[in-house]
Amino acid sequence: MSLEQHSLHVCKFVNIRLKKNNVFACKFPRHWLIFLLLSTIIFLIIVNFVIPYNSVYKDLSYSNKIRPVVKSSQLSVEEKPNLVKEPIDNGTPLYDKCEVIHVGFVCSGYKSNLYLHTLLKSLNFYKVNPIHFHIMVNKVSEKVLKTLFDTWNIPQTNTTFYDINDFVQDVRWVPNSHYSGIFGLLKLVFPKIIPLNVTKKIIVLDTDLTFVGDILELWRLFEKFKNKQAVGIVENQSDYYLGKNSKNKPWPASGRGYNSGVLLYHLEKLKRLDWPTLWPNVAKKVALIYGSTRLGDQDIINAVLLQHTELLYQVPCYWNTQLSDHALSYNCYNKFKIKVVHWNSPKKIHVVNKDGDYFRSLFTTFLEYNGDLLRRQLYFCGNSDRTVEEPVIDVCSEFHRAKTSQWRTLLFFREYQHSVDDSERYDVTFVAQLSYDRLQMVEELVKYWQGPISLTFYVTDPEFQQCYYFIDNSDLLQDRNNIAYHAVFKDGEYYPINILRNVGLRNVDTPYVFLADIDFLPMKGLYSVIKSHLASTQNMKAKAFIVPAFETQRYRSRIPKNKAQLLGMWEKKSLFPFRSDVWAAGHAPTNYTKWKTAAAPYKVKWEPDFEPYVVVSSGVIEYDNRFMGFGWNKVSHIMELEAQGYEWVVLPNAFIIHKPHAPSYDINKFRSSPVYRMCLQNLKEEFIHDLDKKYGRLFDNKNTSSFILNIK
Repeated sequence: MSLEQHSLHVCKFVNIRLKKNNVFACKFPRHWLIFLLLSTIIFLIIVNFVIPYNSVYKDLSYSNKIRPVVKSSQLSVEEKPNLVKEPIDNGTPLYDKCEVIHVGFVCSGYKSNLYLHTLLKSLNFYKVNPIHFHIMVNKVSEKVLKTLFDTWNIPQTNTTFYDINDFVQDVRWVPNSHYSGIFGLLKLVFPKIIPLNVTKKIIVLDTDLTFVGDILELWRLFEKFKNKQAVGIVENQSDYYLGKNSKNKPWPASGRGYNSGVLLYHLEKLKRLDWPTLWPNVAKKVALIYGSTRLGDQDIINAVLLQHTELLYQVPCYWNTQLSDHALSYNCYNKFKIKVVHWNSPKKIHVVNKDGDYFRSLFTTFLEYNGDLLRRQLYFCGNSDRTVEEPVIDVCSEFHRAKTSQWRTLLFFREYQHSVDDSERYDVTFVAQLSYDRLQMVEELVKYWQGPISLTFYVTDPEFQQCYYFIDNSDLLQDRNNIAYHAVFKDGEYYPINILRNVGLRNVDTPYVFLADIDFLPMKGLYSVIKSHLASTQNMKAKAFIVPAFETQRYRSRIPKNKAQLLGMWEKKSLFPFRSDVWAAGHAPTNYTKWKTAAAPYKVKWEPDFEPYVVVSSGVIEYDNRFMGFGWNKVSHIMELEAQGYEWVVLPNAFIIHKPHAPSYDINKFRSSPVYRMCLQNLKEEFIHDLDKKYGRLFDNKNTSSFILNIK
């Protein structure tokens, strides 16, 4: 067979034809040409997308060699777990995964708390080692963060809080014009307040950081400190200290200076140098020449390092990738794989940067990341002999988990301001809870209630961000500062309604509370009406004001302005007592017939299944957390108040209106699941038994109403 014949034979499937001058040409079928063209286009699109971000994704192994494990003697006495070492392929031991890393923050303010929440997600996502957090806080942040850490329950995490007020005098004298005020100076105090028997070194961080690497690698840089080196810091990634971007002459610094967003303090060396005396001496002399600091502690640290160069250890740039307005950080992340992103502009994540979208995507990833996943523990320090118990089969496990489980809780996620003085002895807070799908009802509520409000949201992490964005952009809500917003993050199948109620109840600052639900709108002026009744009452101890509840089935029905309008609508049957058609026992003891003509408050008696909406002292006993989902969650609370001997008084000129909405998941579960109803009945009997033991009051379980399946 000739060469030409062989070629023709091989290329038959693509219809190859022999052309003149012994030149071969392949004539492809049309669909092959189309496929080739599309493949080329897709390839070009991919290349065009990847090339602009090539610098961001580029990886440099700054230090991939494994260094020796730090000895346990370097840990404090209370933080010496059993050391865990694992070999790698070359036989060198891995870093000790049980060495405790000490991290410091200054956190004072509502936004600072939010930034720290996101930072902690990113830091804990990458970390393996135990971490001891040292956090300087004001009163509000301590409450918020203590609750967050206690309910988050991340393994191998310890937290110590330090009251800012104890250290303000150390920095108050410093002339300072930084936008964060006095709080921007407090990182200078850490070497003074941390005892050496706790740790000899600490990493101090700003709260506006996003981690994209393991903090252990940063901690290991302490091993590189030589002789007198005691402060590890990254070079400033702008020309600020060169005087190019500022009208005012900056404080002195070496070259571009250094950025204090990430600080490594070798405490032992700094204490030997008498750091609490060293930095003030330098700052006082420089301030006489240059005036107030503009970048807070950063200006002072730069001045110290300029005069005491032996203290400086320069940390690689990728541990503090700065995204300020005039940042030159491209020169860093174009060469290195970043480990920490620093949003050090007042614009924060809205800063203008040519690669800003990529960095914002990193931030958003952790902003919306389910923080509860960080409760999973990969390595165990301490006692390694862990016994694994066989899981107990419990069809009511979701109801029982409320006894032992905790839901991650972020209190006061927006600024709250409401002062109660002697003139507000009868002030009252509207307390309610809601899920994400009820968010729009908040705007309706604030139109009718002028007083303080405590709202607890049950949300996922992405839903939480949507709630925050909604509030921040609402004309009705953005400037309303007397609303306390709290978030409890979703975990589990059922709605933990009483846990949410207790979060809201626990965090009010008024002497009285109106315990309501978000799908009820108060009459106009109800806030003033309730305060008037409280002022005219001699003693509210063990007493509850009942606010009668009504409902309408019309989605666009108007809300009556007063009792006269309500009675007219009731007469026309466009409005009627709440649940009177399907759950009469819930509100019948209010005695709506008497209420029609009542001109003064009147007493009523408790009856089984009574669940009114009441005004009580803010010190009232909390709801029983065991009741989750639908059924008896409010009935049980009213029953316990009855066991305590409460007096029930109906207000004659007050009312709330229920707005119709779609049935919740838990109601549908109650209707459709016999197991759900069985578990609820068991819990109900357990609760009644507990009341008998606690108060010596035996309620007849047989006289309580059965649950009705057609409740809407």
